[in-house]
Amino acid sequence: MRIRTPSRVHITLIDMNGSLGRIDGGVGFALNEPFIEIEAFESEEVFVKGKAHNLDRFLEFAKKLSNYFGKGIEIFIKSDYRSHIGLGSGTQIGLAIGKAFSELYDLNLTIREIAEIVGRGGTSGIGVAVFEFGGFVVDGGHSMKEKKDFLPSSASKAKPAKVISRLDFPDWDVFVLIPKLSGAYGSGEINLFQKSCPVPLEDVRELCHLILMKMLPAVAEADLDSFLFALRRIQHLGFKRAEVERYGKMMREFLDHFPAGMSSTGPSVFTISDTNLKTLAKDMRSYFEERGIECEEIITKGRNRGAEVEL
Repeated sequence: MRIRTPSRVHITLIDMNGSLGRIDGGVGFALNEPFIEIEAFESEEVFVKGKAHNLDRFLEFAKKLSNYFGKGIEIFIKSDYRSHIGLGSGTQIGLAIGKAFSELYDLNLTIREIAEIVGRGGTSGIGVAVFEFGGFVVDGGHSMKEKKDFLPSSASKAKPAKVISRLDFPDWDVFVLIPKLSGAYGSGEINLFQKSCPVPLEDVRELCHLILMKMLPAVAEADLDSFLFALRRIQHLGFKRAEVERYGKMMREFLDHFPAGMSSTGPSVFTISDTNLKTLAKDMRSYFEERGIECEEIITKGRNRGAEVEL
């Protein structure tokens, strides 16, 4: 069988204050590229083959699931992308391998059940939702009865957050620029959460206003100017501000200069356009290159369907 996943842009976490008894919440959307693609076969043991950025991570998930189900699997990696760049590769790898087990051995697991088994979605539900549905997604976070601490998904045992809004993403071009900088992960990401939270309540209130009354209507009406207005303001609010400021003055100046956002904890940045994207992309790339930082780049589209599964 073959599975191809989306990737995702994570625009922001919503409520890292918790005064209403809920935390987290997320906003983001699926991308066509980059993507994870695997072929999987029944096997008595675990085999993972193919050229990949994340071979060890594929093997880690495959062994974890093999131990959980008591079954083997053979995986051929056809395509993947770097981890810890803000595009959600870990969730997509874990869900793809979990889905392969479910289909190969008729386990009839839902995507949310797979996410719980592989330990993804405990902070943001965006990666799990785009695997299942694609599109532009808002999730409702977690009750503090379930999750009491501010933690990243990698350190949270909470269930994947539930989707409260899902819209088709407009037919805009999406430019993703990936500077060769170190993203936040592991203990560094945990420290970022603990140091930065709770964020000011007034930031959360403004974020909610922007998301509900600016960004969601902009997606529904394909109003690019309004979408970019909300995106730029979000870079200055709540936990997103802490994510950006982790990179220092350079990232802040970049996001103030361009109509762009940073995905998750970065370093990937993105912009959206319906005209003149090549000129904007060149200027964005030049900003980092003039400061001695090499970049990868992708021009793609939003994706309005989830993972492809072919038996």
